[in-house]
Amino acid sequence: MTNPMDDAVVSMVEAGGRTLRTAAWRLDMPSDHLPILFFNGIGANIEAVAPLAAAMPERGFVMFDMPGTGESPDPVVPYNPFTMSWTAAQLLDAFGLEEVDVMGVSWGGAMAQHFALQHPGRTRRLTLIATTPGMLMVPGNPAAFTKMADPRRYVDPDFMAEHFTTLYGGMTESAGKDHKSGHIGRLKPPSPRGYLYQLLCMLGWTSLPALPFMSKETLIMMGEDDQIVPVVNGKILKAMIPNSQLVTFGGGGHLFLLTHSDESVAAIREFLDAPETAKEGKRAAAA
Repeated sequence: MTNPMDDAVVSMVEAGGRTLRTAAWRLDMPSDHLPILFFNGIGANIEAVAPLAAAMPERGFVMFDMPGTGESPDPVVPYNPFTMSWTAAQLLDAFGLEEVDVMGVSWGGAMAQHFALQHPGRTRRLTLIATTPGMLMVPGNPAAFTKMADPRRYVDPDFMAEHFTTLYGGMTESAGKDHKSGHIGRLKPPSPRGYLYQLLCMLGWTSLPALPFMSKETLIMMGEDDQIVPVVNGKILKAMIPNSQLVTFGGGGHLFLLTHSDESVAAIREFLDAPETAKEGKRAAAA
């Protein structure tokens, strides 16, 4: 099996006064598609979702480890969605990227929403995966949150294997084995401060009041067996974002992006490749 990081250019980039470990795929290759800026889930390093970049070779990708996550240095001071979105915009500047398609999963889906709202001129389309509008959400299975808060899920394969279905749902024992070992093998535990600051970043944050003003075409993707982010949260996002569509994955848990990768990639491609609406076309002409 090939390593999805083999084609990535990994570097430490100074952006917004922070040093971030960044991975870029195919930014130097001609493409008819905009690159994708990807915001990862809480505590997750680049490698956890690198298979998505490998599965879409026609597009460039930019991902980064949040401060104190993966191999990015610990944050010195706390941050919030506004300052981290500004940092992400600085990161795009460092790569010479004016406009991108923005994507985020779980915690990163909240960051993706905030980035699109804060930097509409740099966002073409928005893809939200297994995520919520922030603090005003419908909570998932309490057992899943208890297990998710336990740092052993990052470093103890036996603990992860034992509680995988509780944590992520959408897995049978036989179907999950390869995904368990593969996902665990790509995880690197965040530092205590890095994890704490990610939790604090979204404390009190919600996108709900702003979502009716979201002008971007938005794809919302949810797993129907997600124990952490119930599918009803996707329905709330769909109801609040004017130009949005919702796709759900039967039997998909919180990691359906990886466990149902073929279906997920097909849905993302169909959305990103769809013709521009009149509103998008006018914006592009004005630019």
